[in-house]
Amino acid sequence: MRLANMCFWAGISWLAYVWIGYPLLLALASLVRRVRVQVTDNCLPSVSVLIAARNEQKDIGWKLTQTLAWDYPADRLEVLVGSDASTDGTDEVIQSISDPRLQFTRNQERAGKNITLNRLARLAKGELLFFTDANTHIAPQCLRTMVRHFSDPRVGCVTGMERNIAGSDESTITVASSTYLEYEALLDRLESKLASVLVCDGSVYCLRRSLFTDVDPDLANDLEHPIRVGNAGWAILFEPQARSCERCSSSAQEEFARRRRISAQGVLAMWKLRQELRGLRLWQFVSRKCLRWLTLLPMAATLISSFLLLQQTFFAVCFALQLVFYALAAVGIWQRDASRASACVRLPFAFLLANLAVLVGVLDACRGKKFAIWNIAELSRGANVGAGD
Repeated sequence: MRLANMCFWAGISWLAYVWIGYPLLLALASLVRRVRVQVTDNCLPSVSVLIAARNEQKDIGWKLTQTLAWDYPADRLEVLVGSDASTDGTDEVIQSISDPRLQFTRNQERAGKNITLNRLARLAKGELLFFTDANTHIAPQCLRTMVRHFSDPRVGCVTGMERNIAGSDESTITVASSTYLEYEALLDRLESKLASVLVCDGSVYCLRRSLFTDVDPDLANDLEHPIRVGNAGWAILFEPQARSCERCSSSAQEEFARRRRISAQGVLAMWKLRQELRGLRLWQFVSRKCLRWLTLLPMAATLISSFLLLQQTFFAVCFALQLVFYALAAVGIWQRDASRASACVRLPFAFLLANLAVLVGVLDACRGKKFAIWNIAELSRGANVGAGD
């Protein structure tokens, strides 16, 4: 019974630290060593926008038109788009847009997103590289709000945040995804006070071109770049006004596959870039990524240990509460496509789905599975609506 008691409290402590303790410690740390960056609104360096596209016929047209119309000096903006051996009409849509600032390349054989980005970066002429996706809406003023931070010579990278566009496809997955993104934005805000944002948002981040190094085909560029830049001592900031709006997939299967891939790439990055993680950033990576990836383990330990301690009232109540949580998640499975499902069933189901996907991704990485090439989430494409506020 003593071992069960220890397992219970270890599991509770793990969960509390990962989801509550870490942001609280970040807030406390910012009171001690907050980094204040000098911002100049008239900082307007040349920028190269990089977009890797694979079968993005539904979105690439409005994406390029929208990007070329950003509120930024035309002579300081170029857009480079690479088609990763697209087999639909992506190439034709790109070539139909006539603008001297637009540069198009094509991989004759499919190589993956990162290989495409590496090729585009070698062609870029801008002082800054702006990374975005083919299906994300970005407001015209977004670039200006980000580049102003680079007036401080200590800043190496600035990231924004993603916001979901659910529309008529609102479901358990879309609502839960929006909740998760808000939580991630909170962590980004707190880490930014330390000038040490751990992870960039792949759909909206900006990097000094002088700091660009070819990204590993098997890793996520929005994780590898901040790890390398942070290790080199550069400040990495979060700009809350820089938002990308993207249609969220309403499919539980697509969301599972996406989170599985992201966690597998994260584990692989942790191993390959382990020499780049030290001090503050090592603590951040362990707290925000490693321990969270394994969330299901302390949950299982807490459930089993409280069951073994049922004879004690406190543990019996804890066990009953956990059963209620899992029962609500089970109901959420049946209502996952319902637009009016209650939050009390949506969130438990989505939480378990996400953490199961992440754990499977960890196991994928441990057995050597890689994701240099993957298929886009079809239900997240084709949302040509405004970028919003």
